[in-house]
Amino acid sequence: MSVRACLHSGVVLMLAASLWPAIARAQPATADPDEKRRIDDLVIANHILANEGVLDGYGHVSVRDPRHPDRFLLARAAPAGAVTATDISEYDLEGNPVADPNAGGFIERYIHSEIYKARPDVMAVIHSHAAEIIPFTVSNVPLRPMIHVAGFLPQTVPIFEVRKVAGMSDMLIRTPALGRALAATLGADSVVLLRGHGAAVVGPTLHAAVGRAYYTTVNARTEQQAILMAGGQDKITFLAPEEAEKTAVQDGYERAWTLWKAKLEKQNK
Repeated sequence: MSVRACLHSGVVLMLAASLWPAIARAQPATADPDEKRRIDDLVIANHILANEGVLDGYGHVSVRDPRHPDRFLLARAAPAGAVTATDISEYDLEGNPVADPNAGGFIERYIHSEIYKARPDVMAVIHSHAAEIIPFTVSNVPLRPMIHVAGFLPQTVPIFEVRKVAGMSDMLIRTPALGRALAATLGADSVVLLRGHGAAVVGPTLHAAVGRAYYTTVNARTEQQAILMAGGQDKITFLAPEEAEKTAVQDGYERAWTLWKAKLEKQNK
């Protein structure tokens, strides 16, 4: 190699070495496989809940980040059945997007942020508008656990009355204050109803929350049928507290999750 070539090579190497830190910083970080699984699971949860009729075009589901308990993952404001991995954003417990200020998040993300803030045990939150639930939010008939797979339901599910906090409003949980009031009504329970609006369901895992949201609607539908058949709620045999406690755990609804996921995969072939 000539002297000129050697000098040229040396200059190139020195230049590359000086630029390498900047080049390295510009490269995208290697995706965390655990984070990818969480995002993929959240997408599947959205699709399952839409496919099973729990979420309509406006419901939403989130999952807490176990590495950063003060953050959670939630899709942008999109129909659950259409959510993709690119729609998922990370939020802090004030309801602010962590990375993208233009994430286009749900107005009612404060349902999620304030419940996570109040309940460190909660790892997933679902807000639904299932039609089966609404009658129990506007009548004097309480939603109560009746079927063994809904033993997680409180003996009487609490109802959040937005008028007590916001007066006459559009009934949306669009502020942290409303989110805090909703979380306070939920208390230590697994489900809270929103008068004329829907429900918020929480769980210790995403799969468990999906199972609870699904079986809340099943219990509501079945309870309505039993009331019609029996001629009144006072003629129905509900789960005793001891029964509900024994049946509430189930298997974390893992078998149900496997079924719902398989149905999606079959439909998408």
